[in-house]
Amino acid sequence: MSAPVLHSYWRSSAAYRVRIALNLKGVAYTQATHDLRTGEQGDPAYLRIAPHGLVPALEADGAVLIESPAILEWIEARWPDPPLLPADPMNAASVRAMAALVACDIHPIANLRILNALRAEFGADDEQVQGWSRHWIGTGFAALEQLIGRHGGTYAFGDTPGLADCLIVPQLYNARRVGLNLAPYPRLVAAGDAAAALPAFAAAHPDRQPDAPAQG
Repeated sequence: MSAPVLHSYWRSSAAYRVRIALNLKGVAYTQATHDLRTGEQGDPAYLRIAPHGLVPALEADGAVLIESPAILEWIEARWPDPPLLPADPMNAASVRAMAALVACDIHPIANLRILNALRAEFGADDEQVQGWSRHWIGTGFAALEQLIGRHGGTYAFGDTPGLADCLIVPQLYNARRVGLNLAPYPRLVAAGDAAAALPAFAAAHPDRQPDAPAQG
């Protein structure tokens, strides 16, 4: 069986999530990169693979999967150990809720194409665009801070890294990029930073991807 192919972009937080999950599972994979800044995701050859024209997409087991929440759930089912979700259904639902706060509430209104639309259609300047991002990330982080207060340990849920951390760490990366004040979210930051220090998360960091700009 050939290694999965992850269609990615170094700074895509949705692709970042999938890289983390594959690393946590110990799954070897290769990457096909698409520069979102230049619109490579709209190339007809890529659209034949992923008709939504977004990353990530995962080619595996003779099929193509799109949308990171679906990909993450498939990874969990395909490689169940180590688990990303608790065995208890109520606890698993709590973890999925934390993940959904990022994937459903924060990310869709603060991703690249929305920010580009604010610039192109409404004339927003860079500071206004970053202010938009800070507002909506902060709204979601306020809810996550409370949930981590209820359920967190070393990581977002208990003392084992899991699905929620796969989404929180990339969103923290984005929050820092736009200059969000993280002081109101100490539990979230502590859990996210603890996860980010793990080898599986560190290897998935945008700066360590094959299409990342050279540092220095």
